[in-house]
Amino acid sequence: MRENIGFIGLGLLGVPVASNLLQAGYALTVYNRTPEKAEPLVAQGALQAVRPADTMTTGGIVVTLVWDDEALEDVVKSEDFLERLGIGGIHVSMSTVSPDTGRKLADLHARHGSFYVEAPIFGRPEAAAARQLWIPIAGPKEAKERVRPMLDAMGAKGIFDFGEEAGSAVIIKLIGNFLIVSAARSMEEALGIAERSGVDPTAAVNMLTSTLFTAPIYQSYGKMIAEKSASVYESKIPQKDVGLFLSAAQSAQFPAPLASLLFDMLENGDRSRP
Repeated sequence: MRENIGFIGLGLLGVPVASNLLQAGYALTVYNRTPEKAEPLVAQGALQAVRPADTMTTGGIVVTLVWDDEALEDVVKSEDFLERLGIGGIHVSMSTVSPDTGRKLADLHARHGSFYVEAPIFGRPEAAAARQLWIPIAGPKEAKERVRPMLDAMGAKGIFDFGEEAGSAVIIKLIGNFLIVSAARSMEEALGIAERSGVDPTAAVNMLTSTLFTAPIYQSYGKMIAEKSASVYESKIPQKDVGLFLSAAQSAQFPAPLASLLFDMLENGDRSRP
């Protein structure tokens, strides 16, 4: 019998992930600060809660997929959240946050007898709908074993275990996002030069991503950039995540000059762009 799941955070990624769970036969109780965003899921059979704590049953599983560290801490420290989660309950955090926040919340859960599992998502909303997500996880072994079927049902194409130490999975997510943003910004510059030089950027992408750069990131983002349907500057996510990567580098006392340059470009809208 499938578990009842609490699901908090119904943004662009949260809705298709939660929808996958419903389609897989899970019973969901959902919450979002903007209640209207729950409507597509309620139409599929989800229940809607008026508070984060009301999404869960004691000893059950609750998923959070919220914007940032502050939003995640607000949820965890909201009225009755940890008390309702209870002994043996599992909080699966799928948000991209700082490793320090992950470690702090893992300690807080442990003091209340519950488990904190990191499971940030690699994948855009269309990848979630197609069940093509990549998920690094970290947390207590028994909690990870219990939530793995749920992660599969969410649309995981692959789940990668980075041990029990909180912060490990979100480090992987921050590294991955830094590399994605770096690749996308490089492609914007390269394809801009191609176009200004009279070379078809789509033809350039087709050649390069079928030979030298066959990774999915180059193929998917390259196509969108060539068609001018995407840019690293159209969303606040790249700046947020590169900023978190920089903070992690500082905590590790590791220099990150490329990340510093990229963050400045994102923060200033890259005034060098034509």
